[in-house]
Order: sequence, then C-alpha cells, then structure tokens
Amino acid sequence: MSAFPDPRLLSIHDYTYQLPASRIAPEPLPDRDQSRLLVYRGGEVQDHVFTDLPGELPADALLVFNNTKVVRARLFCQKPTGGAVELFCLEPVAPHRSVELAMQQTGSCVWKCLVGNGKRWKTGPVQVAFSWQESDALLTAERLEAADGYSLIQFSWQPAAVPFAEVLRAAGHLPLPPYLNRADTDVDAVRYQTVYAAHEGAVAAPTAGLHFSNAVFADLKNRGIATAELTLHVGAGTFQPVKAAHMEGHAMHGEPISVNAALLHHLLRHAPRPIIAVGTTSLRTLESLYWLGARLLLQPATNLTALHVTQWQPYEDGPAVTTEEALQALLAHLERTGSDTLEATTQLLIAPGYTFRLIRGLITNFHQPESTLLLLVAALVGPDWRRIYDHALAHDYRFLSYGDSSLLLP
Repeated sequence: MSAFPDPRLLSIHDYTYQLPASRIAPEPLPDRDQSRLLVYRGGEVQDHVFTDLPGELPADALLVFNNTKVVRARLFCQKPTGGAVELFCLEPVAPHRSVELAMQQTGSCVWKCLVGNGKRWKTGPVQVAFSWQESDALLTAERLEAADGYSLIQFSWQPAAVPFAEVLRAAGHLPLPPYLNRADTDVDAVRYQTVYAAHEGAVAAPTAGLHFSNAVFADLKNRGIATAELTLHVGAGTFQPVKAAHMEGHAMHGEPISVNAALLHHLLRHAPRPIIAVGTTSLRTLESLYWLGARLLLQPATNLTALHVTQWQPYEDGPAVTTEEALQALLAHLERTGSDTLEATTQLLIAPGYTFRLIRGLITNFHQPESTLLLLVAALVGPDWRRIYDHALAHDYRFLSYGDSSLLLP
C-alpha cells in the first residue's frame, strides 16, 4: 500500500517555498558547464560544479537526452493602423498537426496561438516584414476564431516557397520564460538551445540540458557512460501555473513525443542498470513509454493511430505489466505498423504517489514553487525535496531556466 495519498487530492500549496527574485538567474553564465551542481545521493547532499557530473554518475548509467530545438515562436506583428500585436505560436492545427511536418509547410498554415494585445485586434490582418535571402518578405496573420484563451491564426507568407521553419527563424523571436521579463538577445539565440538540439518544435528549452558542453560529452565518452536521445517538443503549458485548490482540478498540458525503435532496444538492453533522465521532459517521455506499452497490452483495441497517455492513467486501477513487456509491446506495434518511430502524445502528471518504471535518477534545474515540475521532483526524492531546496537557497544556487543544476539519485 502506498504511503502517499491519491495524487488527485494533493494540494499544490503543500509544495511551495520562498523564492526571492534575486535568486532567479536572469542570464546564462559565460560558460554553460560552469554552473553549480547539487548532488543528492541516497539522502546526502553535496556541492559540485557541473563539469564534475561524469564522475558523479553511476559507471553503468545510461543518460537519456531530449534533442528538441526551440523555435522562434514569438511574432511581433503590426496592424495597418500601426498598433502592435504579439502572437505566440503554440501548436500546429492545419494542414498538419505534426510539428515536424508543420515546420516544412510552405505558403500558408494554421496554428493555435496566444495573442498579446488581442483586445485591440478587432478585424483584419496583421503583418511582420522580414528579410529572406537579402530580399524583402512578408508574413500575414489573420484570426479565424478565439476560444479558451487561445486563437486559431491563419498564416500566409511571401515568398510562398519558404518553409514555415525558415519564416520563424527570420521573422520570430525566442520565447524566453515569462518570468525573465526581457527581450531575447543574440546570446540567447545560442544559450537557450542545447548543444545537441536537433528537431525543431519546442517553445521552451529542455533547460537541464543547457549545462552540457562538448567537453562534458567528451568526459562522458571517456568514462564509458552511455547516452541516448528522444524528442519531446516542450509546450507553453510547462509554464502553466496550477490554479486549482487540489490537483484533480488541474488539466495537465499535452505534448508530442517521438521515440525511435533503436532507443527502445537500447532501453531493453540496458535494464536493470540505471537509466538517468536529463531533464523532466526526458523523464516524462521515458515514463510515458511504459504507459503507452501497458495500454497496448491491456487494451488491445486502443486506436493505434492516436497513442496517448492521459493525466491520471498511472493512478487508475488495473493489472500491472513489467517494463520489459511494455517496451516489447511498443516494438511489436512499430513492427505491425511498418514504422521505425513511435509518435504519441502525453499528458502524464508525475506527483507523489507515482511509481517510477524506467528511470532511476534525474538531472534537473531548480523549479518554481507550486509547479508540476516541483511535484515531479517530490515524487522522485520524497519529502527530501524540501531539504534539497533549502540547501540550494542557503548556498546561493541560481534558480529556474538559466540557473544551476542538480543530480538526483534517490
């Protein structure tokens, strides 16, 4: 029997702490691997520098990274009257819902967006002028409909042959976390991406990976520590505050994940040696793999074209399957469908009371009070989360996206 209550009954107010504004890192350090590293191992807390990480990992660990790449998703548009409207691209709607395909779309597309100064935008298009291959180019946006705080925006552009990914690169701005409250800079263009970012689609960085440098990767390789990659395109929901009194009233955001068969085989081969997630997004993806495989085994009638992990799936009653069985079920699904890549979505909420199925440790930054990310940390380390955060505050660690790092090995 679990010692934890039903996660639906948890109050987010029990997962808070005082975070002075002065402790939020406003800028990245000059060298990304010189951040501090808090190591929590078996109840003990130690202070290190991030370059120490390879020597602090279990020798037989597998590190799993999220290789998503942040897109320039903020667009500052002008109305014909000269007024400004800000559009924040969240996810594609048409003609493709796949982020990868939407980024290659030419001519026009529809995205779900947040709209700044939206009340001043009554009718008609807004535009962004930009330069493409040293020539003038133009992006036009029209609002189709608005609901639930979002708007569906029809984008069209000239030259029409330019892929939407290139339009955003030329016309957009990096979507820095709102709490930084500043415009993006040329430094952010480099430092708000991981050195291994590969697949465009995130509107927020997988910040645990921002500390890794080529030198740290070389040290990992020299020590024989295995690495692997997956893709979860981080959505704006990662900044969504928990406003409900209890977690049952909070709707977890959904995010697309992409995992190839090679990683599934790697995970199977590596067990039972420790798998360590680099960041909460990698962790949520890895744990979601178990629940996707379990759903295929326990509910064979699952719509195979719409694989999805619901928010509360891990906490619902039902017979358990082993991690190996779940991963084998995913590989069998890929074989049946003739695909090499598993595409799915996840709303997985990891909170105290959750039983981890794949991961044994986590590399992560220090998260905001009363956030679902802090709940995830508490699920992994238990009540010691408070001791870890008290230590970080007392020893001048830097917090949030551009802040310092931790290695949690419970």
